[in-house]
This record gives sequence, C-alpha cells and structure tokens, in this order.
Amino acid sequence: MEAKIVDPETGEALGPGQRGELWLRGPTVMKGYVGDEKATAETLHPEGWLKTGDLCYFDSDGFLYIVDRLKELIKYKAFQVPPAELEKLLQSNPEIADAAVIPYPDEEAGQIPMAYVVRKPGSNITEAQIMDSIAKQVAPYKKIRRVAFISAIPKSPAGKILRRELVNHALSGASSKL
Repeated sequence: MEAKIVDPETGEALGPGQRGELWLRGPTVMKGYVGDEKATAETLHPEGWLKTGDLCYFDSDGFLYIVDRLKELIKYKAFQVPPAELEKLLQSNPEIADAAVIPYPDEEAGQIPMAYVVRKPGSNITEAQIMDSIAKQVAPYKKIRRVAFISAIPKSPAGKILRRELVNHALSGASSKL
C-alpha cells in the first residue's frame, strides 16, 4: 500500500509535517462506486489514488497522524480550523466534562469556530473564560468565537460526535437543551 499527503486544492504532494489529505493506492483500494461515476471520479484519482477525506500529516520519522476529516474543517477566512484540535484543548480543561466544536456561519469570516460545552458538576466556567483559555493556546484564526452550554454532546452509538445535530441546533437559534 502506498500513501501520500497532498494539498486538497492542487493535488500536489506535501512533505513531512505538512497537513493535507491522505491519498492511498494499492491492491486493496476499491475500483469505484457501482453505477455512480460522479462519486467515483470525486473519490478516485485517475492514477489509482483513493482520496480518503482525512486531514493528516507524516512526521519526519514517517509516522502518520490523522488530524480531522476534511469535510469537518471550519473555513475561517482563508484558514482551515480542525475541530478535533480545539475539542482536545477544551476537554483538557478540568472544569469541562465534554465538548464539541462546529462551524457557525459568519458574514465576514465565512465560518467561525463555535463550542458546545458540557460543564463538570459544580463548575461555573463562563463563555469568556473558555474563549480566553483557548485563545492563549492557539493561533488567532483558531480562536473559539462563540460558546453554548448543553447537558450532553450528541453522539452516535460508536461515540462519534453528531455535528450535524449541533449545527442544526445552533442555526435554529434554539434556546432549548439538546
């Protein structure tokens, strides 16, 4: 099996430490989607590379690190913000039981990172405290710019965050809890 990291916009191969989409090629890669030429063309490069949709990088020792899904990236101005990176920082806070980060529409920036946070019992952590804490740990374009508190992060039976539910909740302006 061959693997490479490419710039998702240009398809150019990237070097160690550079984040891009993971492409795979080998005997176990599918031939395509039956009866769906469009999906096949979007997923398979003519040279046999499968575009995984995973945002990854190789380190200088050749170890592969999966950062996030390309479809889940938040597009803030010209920057791409991986929600998983912000979620890891939020979940390391001793006052936060769980967290999820979603894209929230913004007229100027396109999208902004919005955090849904579940406080630990007895915690009174505020929106401002959360935003300040994260701002001190990330580049300015990755800052969380909106926070909502909820009782639980919706997840699939496999434990995957159901971002679509959170996005729908945020866009509905719902004040009700999930």
